[in-house]
Amino acid sequence: MGTQSNERLEFLGDSVLGLVVTDYIYTNYPDLAEGQLAKLRASVVNTSTLAELAANYGVGEHLRLGRGENQSGGRHKESILADACEALLGAIYIDGGFEVARDIVMGIALPAIVAAAERPGHKDYKTQLQELTARESMGTPVYEIDESGPDHDKTFVATTLVDGTVLGQGVGSSKKRAEQVAAQTAYEAVTSLASQGKGSR
Repeated sequence: MGTQSNERLEFLGDSVLGLVVTDYIYTNYPDLAEGQLAKLRASVVNTSTLAELAANYGVGEHLRLGRGENQSGGRHKESILADACEALLGAIYIDGGFEVARDIVMGIALPAIVAAAERPGHKDYKTQLQELTARESMGTPVYEIDESGPDHDKTFVATTLVDGTVLGQGVGSSKKRAEQVAAQTAYEAVTSLASQGKGSR
């Protein structure tokens, strides 16, 4: 008998996750308009965030994959990790009920929600940095990536260059995470430079 797919659990887990996050941000951010709430939720309930959570908890090592998918690095693919995270949440909901699922979601997702809510306009730092450097006529940021470690436990180091100058660096378990950290550092550096420039005029 073949192994049953996780697709139904993914469907359920996606709904559980969306409801928990939506309820939390609706209750805790009363000043945000509907559009801002939607952006905040999307910054947490997305493939990249779910994949990072799954990677942090070693979910990929426990997946049953076909030979081809396994050989092509499927255990580390964002889409597969994100789907597995949703399936786990669906299984937790079935096994323990909504309150248990809610507590687990908040335990792993709350830091991401708070971090996203602290960003102006709830945009990711790469977007903020690109908008800022455009306003300051500094050109488009460039990201250089280095990686180290075995395939199942890679570490990525991102370096942000603005107008040819290194202004940020970040480390993460995925390229996207490392780039976001590097972009945040660069954003703060450019903001400081812009402030000093205005102050000296």
